[in-house]
Order: sequence, then C-alpha cells, then structure tokens
Amino acid sequence: MEIIRIDGNSLNLEDFIRITRENVKIELDESAVDKVNKAREFVDKLVKDGKTSYGITTGFGKFSDVVIKEEETKELQRNLIISHSCGVGRPLDRDLARGVMVLRANALAKGHSGIRLSTLNTLIEMVNKDVVPVIPEKGSLGASGDLAPLAHMVLVMIGEGEAWYKGERMSGREAMDKAGISIVELTSKEGLALINGTQVMTSVGAHALYDAINLSKTADIAAALTLEALNGITDAYDEDVSMIRPHRGQIDTGKNLLTIVEDSKNTTRQGELRVQDAYSLRCVPQIHGASKDTLNYVKEKVEIEMNAVTDNPLIFIDEGKVISGGNFHGQPMALPFDFLGIGISELANISERRLERLVNPALSEGLPAFLTENGGLHSGFMIVQYAAAALVSENKVLAHPASVDSIPSSANQEDHVSMGTIAARKAYVILKNARKVVAMELLAACQAIDLRGNRGLGKGTQAAYDIIRNEIPRLREDRVMHRDIDRCEELVVENKLVEAVEREIGKLY
Repeated sequence: MEIIRIDGNSLNLEDFIRITRENVKIELDESAVDKVNKAREFVDKLVKDGKTSYGITTGFGKFSDVVIKEEETKELQRNLIISHSCGVGRPLDRDLARGVMVLRANALAKGHSGIRLSTLNTLIEMVNKDVVPVIPEKGSLGASGDLAPLAHMVLVMIGEGEAWYKGERMSGREAMDKAGISIVELTSKEGLALINGTQVMTSVGAHALYDAINLSKTADIAAALTLEALNGITDAYDEDVSMIRPHRGQIDTGKNLLTIVEDSKNTTRQGELRVQDAYSLRCVPQIHGASKDTLNYVKEKVEIEMNAVTDNPLIFIDEGKVISGGNFHGQPMALPFDFLGIGISELANISERRLERLVNPALSEGLPAFLTENGGLHSGFMIVQYAAAALVSENKVLAHPASVDSIPSSANQEDHVSMGTIAARKAYVILKNARKVVAMELLAACQAIDLRGNRGLGKGTQAAYDIIRNEIPRLREDRVMHRDIDRCEELVVENKLVEAVEREIGKLY
C-alpha cells in the first residue's frame, strides 16, 4: 500500500492531488515528531509559568488584551471553535475538504504551532479513514486565515458538526465513532493552531490549478482539431517564431500544436489557401502560452504555501521565543489566485472565438452554417455557441480580482484582509466554465471535420478525434445537445484526450 510521508517541507501538487482524489494514505514523517513534541512542551511551559502570549494565555482578535487563567484554557479553545463556526453556503467538494485536512496536517508537522502530537495524529487518521468534514464554502476573509471554514473542520474532531463517511452525511460524532477515531479535547493553543491558516484557499486554488494545467493541454488539442477543420496554416507555429520571443509557454504551445497535427493532410502552409489565419488560430502559441506561464507562476506560489506555517503565534524552539506575526494573511495567495482565474478565463475566451469561426458561414471557409447539413429545419450547433458565449461572459465578470477589496474586521484590529478564499473559489468556477467551453469547441471541431471531409488527420488529432467519436456520434439531425456537451466535458475532466494524444506523440507541455 502506497503511503506519502508528510514533513511540512516536501509536499508537491501532484502528490497532494493523489491524496485528495485517489485516497493515497499519509503518514507523519519521523523527522517531524520531535519538532511537534518540543513545540508542545514549550507551550505547556508558557501556560504553567503564566506568561502572556497571544491565543495561548489571552483571548483572540480584539480580545487579545484579555488574560485567560490556566484552568480556563480548554474552555477557551472549545469556545473558539464553536463561536467561529460561521461558514455558510454549500459544502466544499469531498476532494477540496480532504485537501484542507492534508494541508493543515502538513503545516502542523513543521513544529511551529504547538499542537499535541495526538491531536495532529487524529487529523491524519481522519484523512486516512476518509472522515470528511462538511465545510461550508463561504465565510472566510482570507486573513487571520480561513477561520470560519477551518472551524467547521475542527468541529468534527471535537465530536460536533457534520461529516461524510462512506458516502453518507451524518453528525461529526457519529462519523468519528463509526471510523473508530477518538474525539479530541482541545487544550491550550490547539484550537487556534488548527483554524489560523490559509489551508482552505490553498486547497481550493491548488485543485483549480491542477485541473487548469490539464485543461491547458486539452485546449491545445481543441485548437489543433479546429485548425484541421478550417484548413489552418501551420507556419505561424514554427519554432523560429517563438525562439525570438522566448516565453516558455509560447515555445511549449507551438511545439505541442506542430506535434499534434504532424502528418495532417488537412492543414495548409501560408499562401496555399490564404496568406494568414485570424488571431484565434494564428496566435494560439502566444495566447495559450501566456496562460501556461500564468499557471507555472501560480504553481510555484502554491507549492510554497502548501509547505508553509500560516498560523499565529509562531513558536521557535531553538530561539526560545513566541512571535505574534502575520503569516495567516492570505495576500501571497490572493494575488496568484486572481491571476489564475484570469489565465484560465483567457483559455475559454479564445476557445469560444474558434468555435464561432466554425459555426459562422462567413468565417468557416465553406462549412455549412452552424455545422448542419439541413439548416433551417435543423439548428445544429447554433445554440452551442450561445452557451459558450454565456460562459465566457460569466467568466469575465468572475475574473475581476477579489484581492483589491478589503473590509476591516474584529473592531478594526484586523483592518486589511485578502479575500484570497474568494479569489480561489472564483478561479475554480472559472475553471469549470472553461472546461465546458473547450468541450463545446471539441465537439464542433469534430463535426466540422466530418462535414469538410477528412483527408487525413495528424497523429495527435486523430487520437483525440477517435476518443470523442467513440463516445459521441456525428450530429446528423438535431438532438438534445447538452448530453453531448456533458459527455465531452467528462472526457476533458477525466483527461482522456490528453492521455490518448500523449500515447501517440509523447508528452504535451
């Protein structure tokens, strides 16, 4: 049985997704155990000595000047969780909620939070036995961490709240009992250590990022199919063009496109049918490439955050000090997640423009209007383009940055907040919309190839075409199109097209 060890330093995006979606189990690395225990001993000494330290011997937020007695520390931590459980909205998807637990455990493993080893092991046990807290998606300002949604995670640990266990939603206590996991009684610092962090925004954003990386490759495949359907010109993708403007994403996209359409009998060279293509075909390396560079930048930031300590106060054993700082502030992720949403949105924008070229008889180089042979009686792909236009317009609204907003909280003690969790959630919605748009382009491109007459697809485009046509037949007369769109989107979600193309031509970038 495969186990991924967590130590607070080495978790990467790919392993994170394997844990959250494939149920790979986790284990605390031995190197972390000593750090966690020593930090806990330090906290216990602070409490025993009665030293004033935020969140350990004081209240929270504006109540930081209220000193708490030693005998009240357990009640303080429980009250913190109960009072902060103010999340609203639909629950986070199972993989996102599992990701929250994994990231919180990984941060605690660094040994700067002062949690007991037994409490950390309870969280790890919940991941491994798939007790998934019901965490409402809304209610975080993204500064002081994701307080409200993380409190819902901790509710289950203390036998409150709700959780999913073996596909059934039930009370947190029942889920823990059925899984054979002991309920935790939180003590000094532990409640704060569990909820003061950026793990909700990071989990949501990391999942959106991972899916966007796969979508960017699928978008290259969709563009290549459309290129074939429109007898597009390949010269613009020549490596020499990219090497004198050497952005990594542009270079990779140009290489992808040429490899995907290799040996095609449908594509053309400049001057054969026309001198140049419209931007939505000619500039795919520049546009898709810019989005890929965005994704690479965000990945760098996400993997830093996945291995960061983001609670408060922070304990430094070697130096013998406790510092009340601001690592919980979500700004380092809020800006990248806003950027992520913009990058994904642009993949959908250009995809919809290519779809329009396929269905519009004034732009489609001789294809029948709306890709139907009996136009008038049949509408073909007319409303598919409407739906795509609606989705990209929605994305344009969602792409407005959340991070430029801030509302003071806790009686102005917390007077600047990041809205990073909103940025991450927006990016995830944009991602889902963009997948649908790319699925629509894939369907339309295959239909156009059928109508044009396939003289011989490229190695990669043939593999993608076959996957789609094995699931979704050619449109010969009008039918309920949302079923076709949904099935094609499933192929995108399952990454089937990328896998099929890579089997034929090698790795896509």
